[in-house]
Amino acid sequence: MNRRDSLKAIGLTALSTTVLVGACSPSEEKKEVVASEKEAGREQWETDRDQKLKAETFFTKHEIATISVLVDIIIPKDDFSGSATEAKVPEFIEFIVKDIPEHQVPLRGGLKWLDIQCFNRYESSFIEATPKEQISIIDEIAYPKKAKPEMLAGVAFFNRMRSLTASGFYTTEMGVKDIGYVGNVPNQWPGVPSEVLKQYGLEGIKI
Repeated sequence: MNRRDSLKAIGLTALSTTVLVGACSPSEEKKEVVASEKEAGREQWETDRDQKLKAETFFTKHEIATISVLVDIIIPKDDFSGSATEAKVPEFIEFIVKDIPEHQVPLRGGLKWLDIQCFNRYESSFIEATPKEQISIIDEIAYPKKAKPEMLAGVAFFNRMRSLTASGFYTTEMGVKDIGYVGNVPNQWPGVPSEVLKQYGLEGIKI
């Protein structure tokens, strides 16, 4: 599945508007300016909470390694932009599960489910399986309408992972460029195309 096809498969009506950014500067004066701009419109307790969550760790090294493989399967690197891991999507997901704890049990359980499937079939964890073996399992849970009943737990997990991956990727500078969004830019109206005027018998009329 290519990147743009994956967007169609996501089924999201809206992406998270949170973009995680970091900044550093050798100048103390510049640091104060950056901090002021970043915190504009936010209460101090919000800033303190974010710092506390970033300092905590939820996923184990094995889990975050598995997530890294998964997000790059969902959004791989292509000729246009980098992969999900290059956009720091695993870090985004790590933050989100601490910010929204309801994701914790489904994701941790799903990662365990994935490893069990791999051990039963290939006698290895998901990250130790070959790319072909990994994709063979993903293909069974990536398409809900085609999934077998016994794979529904995996389908639910992958749907959640795919949504979080898309939210993480497409709210970064890399992701915004990937979908071609340019924002509000000056434009010039050249008028109605000549072929449209001809179609309605309005040749020569300026509209």
